[in-house]
Amino acid sequence: MVTIADVAQAAGVSISTVSYVMSGKRSISQETRDRVELAITNLGFSPHAGARSLASRSTNVIGLQAPLRSGVDVHVIMQIVTGVVTQARKRGYDILLLTGDDSKALERAARGSMVDALLVMDVESDDPRIETLAELRHPSVLIGLPAGRQTIPCVDFDFEAAGWLAVDRLVELGHRRIALIGSPREVMKRHTSYADRLARGFLAACEANGVGGSVHACPSSAKAAETVDGVLADDPTITGFLVHNEGALPHVAARLIEIGRHGGDEPAILALCPEDVARSVPGLTDSIAVPAEAIGAAATDMICELLASGTRPGVRLLPPALAGGVLATT
Repeated sequence: MVTIADVAQAAGVSISTVSYVMSGKRSISQETRDRVELAITNLGFSPHAGARSLASRSTNVIGLQAPLRSGVDVHVIMQIVTGVVTQARKRGYDILLLTGDDSKALERAARGSMVDALLVMDVESDDPRIETLAELRHPSVLIGLPAGRQTIPCVDFDFEAAGWLAVDRLVELGHRRIALIGSPREVMKRHTSYADRLARGFLAACEANGVGGSVHACPSSAKAAETVDGVLADDPTITGFLVHNEGALPHVAARLIEIGRHGGDEPAILALCPEDVARSVPGLTDSIAVPAEAIGAAATDMICELLASGTRPGVRLLPPALAGGVLATT
């Protein structure tokens, strides 16, 4: 069995230095930390759970990996983080925010006994961090829903059902050709879980309703107006738009109003976004709210349940619902 002494020898440091790297109780140079972490990985060392418990007991800290990757909407990310932090405080836990986007930060937090459990955001359909979480054996919950068999408990908004609901609503409004104005290209290219699931539900609903549907990546900026122009140039028969891109939404709405494609009596846009974002866009009458804070709170409840009982709670998806009436307040 690999011991802490083996790690120290491989890294060329003292046993106490290895202990400090793992516990985070003292400042260690990055070079030394990297050598120790490499030795831990190469040797497959994991401290005995009983010994670790005696040394540190419960930390009452949950690690939250919230990577700020290119193309993600920081506003929505921070609403989810707010939900996690608020609910964790009610449950008696603090949050350690991990901003790295790979497995290394998860390994450091878990093997260093810094956290009792891990929450992981910005999940991809085929996410390499899932394998790492399974190996770490720390209680873990994904805020997102990867493809395939779920080996780690998951919490998220039901984006696939939201795609169906949006298409049903747009068809009810009389639209027969519908475009999904979605996430930035880099988000779709990473196969971020929510983008894949929304597109899948949207296209399936279009087929089931006998209407045409197409999916378009869109920048989260004023250049979104150019995306609208390009979509209509390729297919002028498109009349309905599902917009799931908070940064693009006001520019898409403004452009469609400008060219006479969207108005109060003939709504062309259904937005999928947090309620406060929908209310800030003039002329918007239909939306499906993404309950970002509720997602964070539900994920925290699940990880606390896992910590308390050791049971595997499975998958929880928050259902979508239409928000009726005129939304904009400006």
